[in-house]
Amino acid sequence: MLSTGLPQGSVPKLERPGPLRDRVYEALLELITTRALQPGQHLVESELAVHLGVSRQPVREALQRLNTEGWVDLRPAQGAFVHEPTDEEADQLLAVRTLLEAEAARLAAANAASAGIAALEELCARGEEAVAADDVDGAVDLNARLHAKVMELAGNAVLAELAAQVDRRVRWYYTPIARQRGRQSWIEHRELLAAIADRDEQRATDLMREHTEHTRRSYRARQRS
Repeated sequence: MLSTGLPQGSVPKLERPGPLRDRVYEALLELITTRALQPGQHLVESELAVHLGVSRQPVREALQRLNTEGWVDLRPAQGAFVHEPTDEEADQLLAVRTLLEAEAARLAAANAASAGIAALEELCARGEEAVAADDVDGAVDLNARLHAKVMELAGNAVLAELAAQVDRRVRWYYTPIARQRGRQSWIEHRELLAAIADRDEQRATDLMREHTEHTRRSYRARQRS
């Protein structure tokens, strides 16, 4: 285990194809978004290099990129630390997410074919199973996949591109409240799926807006507790 607290077994395997700095970046970003590396945690280049099986140079390059993107804070004479999001950052991003996903739900209700609806049903069933098994990581992953599928079924490439820019941060904020949202989140998913299957654009829009706002309020409540 790293002295900085990286859980045993959480270090992803780096595949060989592609520039090493990009693969190290992706590995560190995954560890941050899943909170294997916690907000505020000190990131020691040498330790990360050992656990990823690389030299310090690609780790340094990855940390600089993560700093530019707001995932890591580089502090003079102290080193690198996982960024600690402020209440305002989280609230603003989750508000944008609500706008994007409400429109995606409307378009999905207008455009989704039976195969797409079946795919949503399968993801929802698997998510319910994950919640029943108290598999938080699985539920978080399936939640992200279900929302991504709704975005795909919307059929709007520009909307999907914008959503992709906020997707990982949404997952970062959602992970700490996944257990709290639990079964209720998947009840809301079921209602949303029914509206999409019924091609009820207004109801799908309203349900997605309510669903994402519930997540936003849950995150706010966690920050105050």
